[in-house]
Amino acid sequence: MTALTVEKLSVRYGAVEALRGLSLEVRSGEIVGLIGPNGAGKSSTLHAIMGGAPVAGGDIRLDGASLLGRRSEDVARRGIALVPEGRRIFGELTVEENLRLGLAARRSRGNGSSLAGAYDTFPVLHEFRGRQAGLLSGGQQQQLAIGRALVADPDVLLLDEPSLGLAPKLVDIVFEALTRIRDAGLAVLLVEQRAQRTVALADRSYVLANGELRLTLGPKDAADTDRLVAAYLA
Repeated sequence: MTALTVEKLSVRYGAVEALRGLSLEVRSGEIVGLIGPNGAGKSSTLHAIMGGAPVAGGDIRLDGASLLGRRSEDVARRGIALVPEGRRIFGELTVEENLRLGLAARRSRGNGSSLAGAYDTFPVLHEFRGRQAGLLSGGQQQQLAIGRALVADPDVLLLDEPSLGLAPKLVDIVFEALTRIRDAGLAVLLVEQRAQRTVALADRSYVLANGELRLTLGPKDAADTDRLVAAYLA
């Protein structure tokens, strides 16, 4: 089942056209990668989906219903959660207090039991639930940011550079968690600079360059380094 559809999307910031006619879809129970060089339009795609970028053309649909013109909080309550680049957790609050903030975006009434999924996905969050979030390591903070998004019970999870600044072992933890999230039935749209790792993980990956879709890759393409480098540099 297709959860998220982006159709001929264009985004313009003044005279700068960040996206030109981008089309993609994400189905329930799959991870879709969005890769490409800096400035390709990856983050603009996520911001447009969340209602935070100026859409100049095209459409964005969740379960067939258009999201154009909706405010970010309305998009969130309809079932899309964004984990932004840089995590943006509240360092002075505890881990559990940060997670409870995700309850505000739930479409149904939530309670303490709603935190169980986040704790199951990232056991370290349960271990440190009473600790100030600002005292966590970078990898633990990234797990907290993803866990907070999961507490909102989304149908679609958007992630912007979740491995940024993480040690390889912590990248493994995050990517393994994304596999479990996909297996639970969520639709995941993953923006990442780790191109080869993303292509290997995702059901398919879209390569953007200069605001346009240049190529679609499958997991088997991760082993073709020459093609991957050529596609990434577009």
